[in-house]
Amino acid sequence: MGETVIFRCRRNSVRAERMDWGMKNRLSRIIKPETGRTVMLAVDHGYFMGPTHKLEEPRKTTEPLLAHSDAIMCTRGVLRTSINPGSTVPIVLRVSGGASIIGESLTNEAITTSVRDAVRLNVAAMALSIFVGSAHEHQTLTNLGKLVNEGEEHGIPVLAVTAVGKELEKRDARYLALACRIAAEIGAHFVKTYYCEDFGKVVKGCPVPLVVAGGPKLETELDAFQLAYDAIQDGAVGVDMGRNIWQSEHPVPMIKAIREIVHGGVTVREAQEVYDRSKNTKEQVILRPSLAR
Repeated sequence: MGETVIFRCRRNSVRAERMDWGMKNRLSRIIKPETGRTVMLAVDHGYFMGPTHKLEEPRKTTEPLLAHSDAIMCTRGVLRTSINPGSTVPIVLRVSGGASIIGESLTNEAITTSVRDAVRLNVAAMALSIFVGSAHEHQTLTNLGKLVNEGEEHGIPVLAVTAVGKELEKRDARYLALACRIAAEIGAHFVKTYYCEDFGKVVKGCPVPLVVAGGPKLETELDAFQLAYDAIQDGAVGVDMGRNIWQSEHPVPMIKAIREIVHGGVTVREAQEVYDRSKNTKEQVILRPSLAR
């Protein structure tokens, strides 16, 4: 029989899902049981964007940030070439692709990495994009179903990413609630989505944990702190940030401050204080105690 694993998904509430030990163990490496939250570092942008600014050399970008990340989201190419195999950070492996930023559409994705390779790489989870409402809706949703089927066989959880391609205007509560619920219904174990107005409605309609994407680089660090704070307050279990961390002038202080919001429960202003103080010291700046540091 499966065991019950509990994640805090909203303030003063929990959600439970029955799953096998291996699935539970892998998810608990990503979403920390001490807080029910996670800070993922997204570095999978190259699979459709190529050598993104400040991610031209993945190893150089990721190495200083590994110790401060609860999980790294990347492709097998970056994992094999740029992530130290001696690192203990869990890997959320991007397994979908097939389109590029210069192509006609970003929605025409297929499964590009086998589950067998994911097992060989000892990953904690697999990630795949779905494009609800696009010309390739059916294709990407059935991709998700196939991946969940194989993931269940091997005890590997699946992260569904509610991608919107080039149509950023789709990032509203009605659309995201639909996409997240469909992903959960098909069997995704957790979902990465965008933050939006009335995000609580998205959380309420999705019976699995939600992780909020950082999206494009925001204008200021304070904007990124506000995004992370609002997402957690409205029920996300964490964030999966990339450009707002490694495109910052001070990436390590940036991820430290985000961790304090997610795991430490600090305010936006307190996160700014952590960021400013961390720029001048290598010591950890802690404003509130947390078991997940």
